[in-house]
Amino acid sequence: MAYSALMKVMVDAARKAGRSLARDFGEVQNLQVSMKGPGDYVSQADRKAEDILYNELSRARPGYSFLMEERGAVEGDDSQHRWLIDPLDGTTNFLHGIPIFSISIALERQGQLVAALIYNPAMDELYTAERGDGAFMNDRRLRVAGRAKLSDAVIGTGVPHLGRGHHGNFLIELRNVMGEVSGIRRLGSVALDLAYVAAGRMDGFWETGLQPWDIGAGLLLVREAGGFATDMSGGSKMLDDGSVVAGNEAIHGALLKMLKKPLPR
Repeated sequence: MAYSALMKVMVDAARKAGRSLARDFGEVQNLQVSMKGPGDYVSQADRKAEDILYNELSRARPGYSFLMEERGAVEGDDSQHRWLIDPLDGTTNFLHGIPIFSISIALERQGQLVAALIYNPAMDELYTAERGDGAFMNDRRLRVAGRAKLSDAVIGTGVPHLGRGHHGNFLIELRNVMGEVSGIRRLGSVALDLAYVAAGRMDGFWETGLQPWDIGAGLLLVREAGGFATDMSGGSKMLDDGSVVAGNEAIHGALLKMLKKPLPR
């Protein structure tokens, strides 16, 4: 498909970083899984991909600021634009040879998300969106699923693990949702979770404890595919408080209500 000048810059950078990740993914699958070797190898793969994205985007759009998973905040001369970048979302999947991981790039202009890209190089699925122009996966326009009842819905979430998140709170949320839906899925890459909601593969999603680079691109994708994405209170502070609830209008509203319910006695 024909891309805008901005999106072409993002796509070219993502594909170059994706080729690096794909090579490293092929190698990590052949490594003996241990806490040291493959873990260090994945960290190197992560940093290499981030370096490629940083260099490519800096060259194409000099002066733009960055907020990146590895480097953190990099202030540029242009205070109106900021890239939100996760070079490898789904690190644990990558480490274990599971081909569900992604590169996530979003661009903010004056604090508003205007462009988004999520790329899974293992499956060569490229999700893109620009504000007001719709969302796409490769050449196909995306639309959120049309199911209106939680009982028909497959819902994605992120499960907190060792050292991450509030396990007790999550178990309450899970208890409230799991008995009302057709299925619950945990992909291991929040960027792809949101891309799957935009593509209609999942009907909704929720998670807390996230970073702006995790969700920036996915938020715009969902909205441009006709969906809703808010924080857990139904507001617009997702990038600040790190929570997100997404889906079509009906599923999004129903999920918000379920997540606020107390546990039954």
